[in-house]
Amino acid sequence: MEQDADSLVARIHDVLLDFTFAAPAVATTSLCIKRRVLVSARRRPLRSVDQLRAAVEAGQVFRSPNELLSHLLREQASALVEIVRKFKKRVDPMEDQLLAKRISVSRKELGSLRRMLVRLQRLLAPEPAAFFRLVNQPPEWITQEELQNLQQAAEKFSTAISDTAALVERVKQLQEELAAIVNEQTNRTLFVLTLVTVLALPINLVAGLFGMNVGGIPLAQHPYGFFLVVTPLLALTAFLAYWGLARRRD
Repeated sequence: MEQDADSLVARIHDVLLDFTFAAPAVATTSLCIKRRVLVSARRRPLRSVDQLRAAVEAGQVFRSPNELLSHLLREQASALVEIVRKFKKRVDPMEDQLLAKRISVSRKELGSLRRMLVRLQRLLAPEPAAFFRLVNQPPEWITQEELQNLQQAAEKFSTAISDTAALVERVKQLQEELAAIVNEQTNRTLFVLTLVTVLALPINLVAGLFGMNVGGIPLAQHPYGFFLVVTPLLALTAFLAYWGLARRRD
C-alpha cells in the first residue's frame, strides 16, 4: 500500500471465490482509494471482494471509501478464519491417528496441506503490517474514527494470520511425528530380520559342515549323534533369542 498524491494505491491478495484445497487458491486485486471514491480491479472473482460487493448491493451503507476498505479487511479475516477452520477439520483426524500410532495418514496429503497454508500465510501476512503503517502515517483526509476502524480490522486480520502460522507449525509437527513413527517401524522390522538371521546362523553353519560329502564326519556312526548335534544348537539358538529380545526391551 502506497500513497500517491491524494490517493492510496494498494494490491491486496485474497482467496478465490470458489476456494478449494487445490492450488492456486489466491489471486490479487488492485485498489485505488480517494476521499470519495474506491476503485477495484481484478481478473478473477475473489471471495472477500465479492462479499463486499454483495453487501453494497444489499443496501448496506458505507459513509466513506475507508469504511469500505475496513469492511474488506474484516471480510478477508473472516474468510481466512473459515479456511483455517476447514484445514483444522482435516488435520484433527490425522493427529488422532498419529497419537494412536497408526500410519494410515498420507504424507502426501500432509505435505499438500502444509504447502497451501504456507502459501496463504506468505501472501496474506504482509497486509496487516501495511495497514498498520497506514494507521501510523495516514493521509490528511482520513478521519480518526476511520483510522480506528482500520486498526481494528488490521488487528483481526493479524490474529487470523497468527492462527494460520500456528496451524502450519502443527502440521509440521505431525509430519515429524509421522516420519518418527515410520522410522521406528522400519527399525523394528530391520531388527527382527537381523535377529532371525543371527538365530539361523549356527544351524546353517553346522548344516553346511555336516553336509560336506567327505569322510571323517564326526558322530556319523554314533547312535545318538543327531541329538548330540541338535541339542547344543537349540541351546545356543535359545540363548541368542533371549539375548536379542532382552536388548530389544532395553
